Amino acid sequence: MKTDEIASIEIDHQGRLNIKPKSEKFNLIYRTATEVHWNSDNQTLYSPKPRDWTYLEWFKHIVKVVKEECFCELNIAEETKWINIPSELKKRMKN
Repeated sequence: MKTDEIASIEIDHQGRLNIKPKSEKFNLIYRTATEVHWNSDNQTLYSPKPRDWTYLEWFKHIVKVVKEECFCELNIAEETKWINIPSELKKRMKN
């Protein structure tokens, strides 16, 4: 299984959670039919704006889908940038 660091995690102006891998690309992730998408302009995985799930649940879901469907483990690194992520959510994502 491949591994990649998460370069950044962001809640964008549309309220979507975006996860940017350091080097891997997931252009075909939409085929998993898991509501996880790839933004080729920003090179990020993203979720829809949360309705029933929290941002933490979406984060875990995206990481799980990438691991199970794309055979790549995404890991938070010391260098991961946190953009518009509340400190409590950041703490919970790290655990």
